[in-house]
Amino acid sequence: MDGLLSRGFEGTLVRPGDEEYDAGRAVWNAVVDRRPALIARCASTADVVAAIRYGREAGLEIGVRGGGHSFLGLPVVDDGLLIDLSGLSAVRVDPGTRRAWIGGGALLGALDVAAQRYGLATTAGNVSHTGVGGLTLGGGTGWLGRLLGLACDNVASYELVTADGAVLRVDAKNHPDLFWALRGGGGNFGVVTEFEFRLHPVGTQAMVVNLDYEMDEARTALRGWRDLLAHTPRRATPVARVGPSAEFDGRRMASIGFVWVGDPEEGRQLMTAYSGIGRPTARRVRELTYLDLQTGDDEIEQHALRRYCKGLYLRQLPDQAIDAFLAPGHEIGARLALNGGAIADVPPGASAYSHRDALVEFTTSAGWSDPAEDATRLAATRTYAAGLEPFSSGSYVNTLSDDGTASVRRAYSTADLTRLATIKRQYDPTNTFHRTANIQP
Repeated sequence: MDGLLSRGFEGTLVRPGDEEYDAGRAVWNAVVDRRPALIARCASTADVVAAIRYGREAGLEIGVRGGGHSFLGLPVVDDGLLIDLSGLSAVRVDPGTRRAWIGGGALLGALDVAAQRYGLATTAGNVSHTGVGGLTLGGGTGWLGRLLGLACDNVASYELVTADGAVLRVDAKNHPDLFWALRGGGGNFGVVTEFEFRLHPVGTQAMVVNLDYEMDEARTALRGWRDLLAHTPRRATPVARVGPSAEFDGRRMASIGFVWVGDPEEGRQLMTAYSGIGRPTARRVRELTYLDLQTGDDEIEQHALRRYCKGLYLRQLPDQAIDAFLAPGHEIGARLALNGGAIADVPPGASAYSHRDALVEFTTSAGWSDPAEDATRLAATRTYAAGLEPFSSGSYVNTLSDDGTASVRRAYSTADLTRLATIKRQYDPTNTFHRTANIQP
């Protein structure tokens, strides 16, 4: 530790036994329970440089945490160095240029609040206590994705600290190979200490529409929902769900609907297309602010629960896939959300995110508190996803809940993975940053 302080480190160092240690090593997924030798809570880019150089020279395994929302919790490493970016959380917005500069440890909620003061936003996930860095480096889906593209599509530049401690400004002209890789390639290439985002005028209003169905009406509802997807305006993100419903005493129900960002009156025009689909038990329409929309899942996705998720992309949604989505016997919830729109406007291969051609994303996740349920919960989630696997074209790197090469291969095309490995060899040949969905150099 003295070696790090001698390098001019000005942040906070936390060791086992310190009062802040247990809180400092905790992450969103309570399954993760690892004990780093040292937590370096950085206060500046210079601190990040010092921490990386110290960790490498000391032979410590290095993990980097932004918001701590990783399912796998890989940044927290037993007996290693945890570089904590929570001190780099500043957010600055220039409404004139529609730009935002975001520290690498900032949370999505801080970005949303700062931009919404001017009626601006950029694609920023669905849970406000998620880290900007992890979400964006993996691609970054959210309610604005179909309108504005992924979070990574809206990054103008990155400030990046490489494995050898160099500080680079990365954009389309400077280090274009890294600029390509950082748009979907995860935290494999260095530590991003600042993001520069393009912002867009989206207003401050939103609307959520849900039609709820008993399970004997679910197949008709889902097929009708599917048949509307191709004609959906970009301001809308259609969503279908199945699972226990709090609104119906925990009964398994299906729902279809959409999230609309913008003037609700425009969104209500889309509701008419849903009016003739099956026999819904209930119709729920909520007008709310964009900030309320962005925090709507915060409690469901709260910290301190044990977590496991399986996510799949589907290029098509045939009847057989709908039947697998609705198959009886599953006690956990699942969701289908439409992709396309501005996400698909970016040509394949133009960024490291490999799933521009996906029609929908399927996710099923479990959250529980009793460790004795771990095996049962994991098996149930895997079994559910296995039913959709025959229709899958891959997985989103930010929802990977199983470590290893096979999982990473599901997240990237062969061509993209090959290119990522080439860039990894150039910027991190010793694989310093491997506590992530790792691209082997």
